[in-house]
Amino acid sequence: MTSRGAGTAFSRKNYRLSTEPEKSKVTGIVNSRLLNDYLHRVFTSADGNQPAAAYRKHLTFQNLQEHLERLLAEENGSEDSRDQVAEGRLGPSTVVLDHTSGFEGLLLVDDDLLGVIGHSNFGSIRATTCVYKGKWIYEVLISSQGLMQIGWCTLNCRFNQEEGVGDTPDSYAYDGNRVRKWNVTTTNYGKSWAAGDIVSCLIDLDEGTIAFCLNGISLGTAFDNITRGAGMAYFPAISLSFKESVAFNFGSRPLRYPLVEGYRPLQDPPVADLVKARKLLGYLKNVIHIGIDVTVGCHHCVDLRGTMLGNEGKLVEKDTSMWQLQGEPTVLITLAHIFNYFSPLMCKVYLVEDVLMTFLLSILERGGAVEAHPLIQQLLDLMWLLMEEYEVHECLKQLLMSLLRAYRFSPIIPDLGLQHSFDVLRSVVFFYIKSPLRVEEAGLQELIPTTWWPNRFTKEGKESKEVKEESAEERLRRRAYERGCQRLKKRIEVVEGLQVQILKLLLNNKDRGGGEASRYIFLNKFRKFLQENASNRGNLAVLCPPEYMVCFLHRLIAALRYFWDGHKAKTPAALSSEEAYVPPQLFYNGKVDYFDLQRLGGLLSHLKKTLKDDLAAKANILIDPAELQAVTMDDLDEDEESATSAAQSQRPPAALAIGGALARPAWLSSPTLGRANRFLSTAAMSLMNPRRPLGTLEKIKVLTLRVEQRTREDIEGTHGNEGLSLGRPPEEPDQPITENSLLEVLDGIVMMYNLSVHQQLGKRRDIHEELLKSQKVFSEKLNHLSRRLAWINVTIYSKEKMLDIYWLLRVCIRTIEHGDRTGSLFAFMPEFYLSVAMNSYSALKNYFSPVNSMEELPGYEETLMRLAAILAKHFADSRIVGTDIRDSLMQALASYVCYPHSLSAVERIPEEQRISMMKNLLAPYEQRPWAQTNWILVRLWRGCGFGYRYTRLPHLLKTKPEDASLPSLQNDSLLSSLPGFANRSWHSACSYALLLDP
Repeated sequence: MTSRGAGTAFSRKNYRLSTEPEKSKVTGIVNSRLLNDYLHRVFTSADGNQPAAAYRKHLTFQNLQEHLERLLAEENGSEDSRDQVAEGRLGPSTVVLDHTSGFEGLLLVDDDLLGVIGHSNFGSIRATTCVYKGKWIYEVLISSQGLMQIGWCTLNCRFNQEEGVGDTPDSYAYDGNRVRKWNVTTTNYGKSWAAGDIVSCLIDLDEGTIAFCLNGISLGTAFDNITRGAGMAYFPAISLSFKESVAFNFGSRPLRYPLVEGYRPLQDPPVADLVKARKLLGYLKNVIHIGIDVTVGCHHCVDLRGTMLGNEGKLVEKDTSMWQLQGEPTVLITLAHIFNYFSPLMCKVYLVEDVLMTFLLSILERGGAVEAHPLIQQLLDLMWLLMEEYEVHECLKQLLMSLLRAYRFSPIIPDLGLQHSFDVLRSVVFFYIKSPLRVEEAGLQELIPTTWWPNRFTKEGKESKEVKEESAEERLRRRAYERGCQRLKKRIEVVEGLQVQILKLLLNNKDRGGGEASRYIFLNKFRKFLQENASNRGNLAVLCPPEYMVCFLHRLIAALRYFWDGHKAKTPAALSSEEAYVPPQLFYNGKVDYFDLQRLGGLLSHLKKTLKDDLAAKANILIDPAELQAVTMDDLDEDEESATSAAQSQRPPAALAIGGALARPAWLSSPTLGRANRFLSTAAMSLMNPRRPLGTLEKIKVLTLRVEQRTREDIEGTHGNEGLSLGRPPEEPDQPITENSLLEVLDGIVMMYNLSVHQQLGKRRDIHEELLKSQKVFSEKLNHLSRRLAWINVTIYSKEKMLDIYWLLRVCIRTIEHGDRTGSLFAFMPEFYLSVAMNSYSALKNYFSPVNSMEELPGYEETLMRLAAILAKHFADSRIVGTDIRDSLMQALASYVCYPHSLSAVERIPEEQRISMMKNLLAPYEQRPWAQTNWILVRLWRGCGFGYRYTRLPHLLKTKPEDASLPSLQNDSLLSSLPGFANRSWHSACSYALLLDP
């Protein structure tokens, strides 16, 4: 969707009817007879039949509204159907969860009162509406696959933290986690559920039975002869354990699976509005299908009523896929009449999902990219033109949420066809590629019929370092498995390509139109997204799931490098993405908010006070005096948090069930996403708040800007203002790097990796380890895990993903090197840059093998050496004050000297750095852990030190140790590789140590 005015040929202001005779052919204004035929073809009756020309009313634009109202009123039996549905049901017509009195325990309920998260041991909640007669159904979306009991209960049921739905008389439940049904006692029933499944709960009060369906497949009758009679009515209800989440659909949206015959949703569908919306959509399709050919007419006069006074044109059939609106007033006025009634209906979620989304997806059924379906763009242009702004806003929000639900929880199939359809809207969820929970349902058996797994174990079950020669059979299995992985990779790459295309739209800075360009809107939302995830790391309910972060990071890297290299092509003096780094001035000029994240030199408020003279001298930056007062920005943040806590403490007790730490607009609540969409809340809130007026900034006086305050000029800069590049230190080359906005995106990518991506990469390795443990034990489990491993290798550990992490490592190395040259200003750099450098190297070394090898990466040896130089220099850097980051640097250096490739890299760093490292290792221990220091010194002294010869110290034993004859774990051949390093460095360091000895 482009910005208003971008790429749209019409607007409300510039559209007018022309009365000039010479323009009649171009505009398409038609005569009275042709207009009558056209309108009757577009606005057909309910049965689709056209009355004979002699009996039908003559239509013009003057009486079209009356005719349209009459058509919309035909066969409207909504009142009768509503009365019929209401029979057998008690309660409000809009069915939601009862957050006032119908719950037990602590629960978090979404703003729409349909989604719920357990926040206590075993909380329970019921709906506001009950049924006592007839057949009824509702759906539950399983957002997490843990312990839950879903079903029905009566008003007399009393639950507690130990007993929930199904544990008391007159309550009945299905538990897909333990695959059981519950009614005081329990028996096996149904199938195991997984996150993303839909559970349909059916009750037949005429026959006295309760049944359940899983993803539209019946699990059979669960209970019969349930209690009925006077005073017996059943409420939808659920009990769920801590952190489990679901979302209900009582009928406020179309049910995901077709209604079982005779069963009705608890909430009536908007029948009257649904009939109108479908009729109006039919009229819209007719406009698209029917064209007016005026080329057969002559250039005659046109009266003010829009009637051509000359030869007639004719009506023609058009290819709907290539339909375009070319400024024809007859067509425009016809569409305006349709949208006059259609627009208000498209503000309702049920109609958007049932009518509009179904129509848009039908356009994409033939496949291909969105560019191959210009009709979608034309329809969006029509919405901008003919709908009020608030109507467009509400319609697109509901469309987004509907597509989001369908995308995240659509089943995974071999061709990923359902995923291909959703490539035009924005949300982090759209950049996630789901890992299949059930191999059979995901179609992996079809794509990977032959399984294989790496065999690196000896008969005793110990990991073998030796590479064994493959047998012919093993080679055939491995090659067949690899071919299957390639087939899977090609299909996943299609979806990944579409996801990158979405980000390219969001990072477009040329679509400004009448408002802000997409890139700067994205930057504000992206920064708020990072802030929410950085500030709530202990609160899982508001965090973006880490598996989403991993996919988002890779797609964002691809899109960023596309724009980065595009700028390089236009500006040859700029750097390519291969040379990318974040300039040090971003860390102290106040143009990028790093929230409360720790800096290398300590708190930001402290650095501004202690290094203000260095900032003025080196970077020509004056800190605003307001930021040097006793009340720091951190104090202000604490005051805001205290005020928020005080406001929440005044909420009524009933509001505990609605809780959620954030006050979100109703449309941002996640009716079907559980925690997965909560991370969008703060970002969208910032965009909905009006921008505060921004005062003029002096050239060298800097005031830290909040995200919502920034403008395009603050980011990119203008004449006399360098934007994000303000405050370049003299050590930094006077060379353009890239667009400033792309620098901020790069900085955000590094922060994302630090927040949760690295931890998630480590978690994914569990599948590989589990596969190795299962070898020769459970063949079926082994085949299952082998296919799962193929999926993980393609989506998480592929060569392309490894190159992304390697690129990120080199970005961090260059950023640290440039920051180091600035002297004391290096202290402003956030700690996470060093953390990401160390963690990304660890991920490349440990997480991507055996599929890919780090040794195959371009420039691998040089990168190892540069990282070794950073570790050797900064583990004792006085500019770094945080004990955690200093300890991490020491541990990373200790790990470096334990492996041959990385130790070789330490050998190759400049000699003065090696000597300095040894001096720092031998210096007094002052606030430095001695264990890691000794670890490093012992390994350098013994020469590579991959381990000791003995498992027990021999000089403490009186007899010859039993393992003395074993080969040494320490490779003697490696000792000869260290004469220039260990000896010179050691002697130089020892000389230094003697000088320290009084």
